[in-house]
Amino acid sequence: MNTKYKVFSLKNIQAPNFLMTAMELKDYINFPVKRIYLISSSSGECMTGNHAHKQDEDELFVMVQGTCIINVDDGSGMTPVELTGPKSAIYVPHMVWHGFSNMSPDAIILAATSTNYDPIRADYINDYQEFKELAK
Repeated sequence: MNTKYKVFSLKNIQAPNFLMTAMELKDYINFPVKRIYLISSSSGECMTGNHAHKQDEDELFVMVQGTCIINVDDGSGMTPVELTGPKSAIYVPHMVWHGFSNMSPDAIILAATSTNYDPIRADYINDYQEFKELAK
């Protein structure tokens, strides 16, 4: 199956005194990054996200630490993808439903997005049934 989203295994380099995970963004995304934010301090039962973007926003989520599930649907049905830090990332383009669940208490997710934040959220689809209709 050819999905719109892409899951990546990141290369970790073990040095004598630290672990380094280096990423050259050109290898993972084809958009200029306009905003970076972190998701952290989960209560463990945290569910966040659960939306799609109509056309403007593409995102790269990097699991910096801990674990979580990102539930994605690119129009072919919901798929849970486990992310484990610091070795996994996922590219989520617009018109892919996504949301996080089962975040470990130490989870830290770094998000790099193609847009600046819009408090009006005009590009967001927050209703899953509406998304499924638009994704047909």
